[in-house]
Amino acid sequence: MKALIVDDERLARQELKGLLENYEEINIIGESNNADNAKKKIESLKPDLVFLDIQMPAKTGFDLLEELSFVPKIVFTTAYDEYALKAFEVNAFDYLLKPIEQDRLDDCLKKLAKESHVEESEEGEEASTNNSRLGPSDQVFVKDGDRCWFVKLSDVSAFESEGNYVRVFFENNKPLILKSLNNLEERLDEKHYFRANRKFIINLDWVDSIENWFNGGLRVSLKDGKQIEVSRRQAAKFKDRMSL
Repeated sequence: MKALIVDDERLARQELKGLLENYEEINIIGESNNADNAKKKIESLKPDLVFLDIQMPAKTGFDLLEELSFVPKIVFTTAYDEYALKAFEVNAFDYLLKPIEQDRLDDCLKKLAKESHVEESEEGEEASTNNSRLGPSDQVFVKDGDRCWFVKLSDVSAFESEGNYVRVFFENNKPLILKSLNNLEERLDEKHYFRANRKFIINLDWVDSIENWFNGGLRVSLKDGKQIEVSRRQAAKFKDRMSL
C-alpha cells in the first residue's frame, strides 16, 4: 500500500517513518511539509493512504482536502485541535494523536487492511478499466460550514447545480460544494453517472423506476424518493445507457 506523509514538522515525519518501518505492507512513496506540495504529490503519485497533519502554515489539512478531486484514505495526525477531531471522528478513516503510539498505529493499520480487502473483493475488475474518472468506490471530501464528510460516491444519489455550487445528496445530507456541474461531469465515470438535464447528474445505480414524461422526456425515480426529469435531448442517451 502506497503511503504519503504530510506534516510541516520534520521530526514528526521522521518519527512516523520509523514507526511504519515495522509494516512491510506500507510503502512510503514520499513526504511533504506543506499543503501545496502535498497536492502535487497526491495527484501525481496517487497514494492509497495519506497520513495528514491538520495544523500547517498557510493551508491546513482541511484546505488541502477541499482542493483534491481524488481523495485517498486519510489518517489524521495531530497533537491538539480537539474541535477538528470531533468534526472528523465519524467521517475520517482514522486519526492518531501525537506522539503516536505503536499500539494505536497497529490498530489503525489492521483496520485499514481489513477494509481494503473488502473493497478489493467488491471492485473486481472495474478499478483497472477506468482509472481516469471517479467511480462508486472512490470517495470525496465535502465541507459545508463546520460540518465535514468523507463521502463514498456509491452513497451519492444525485448532484444538483445551484449557481457556482453543487449540492450533493447522500443519506439525509445535502451540503453544497464550490464546483460547477460541468466540471464534476468531466470527473465522473459515465458508466455510473448521467447528466439528466442542465441542473442534475444522477447516479444510475440509484434508479428505481422510469416513466415517460412531457415533451418526449422521461421522469426518473431514485431509491431515496427523489424524482428527476430527463430532458428530451438526453432521453435517447438515457434509454441507450439503461438499455430500454
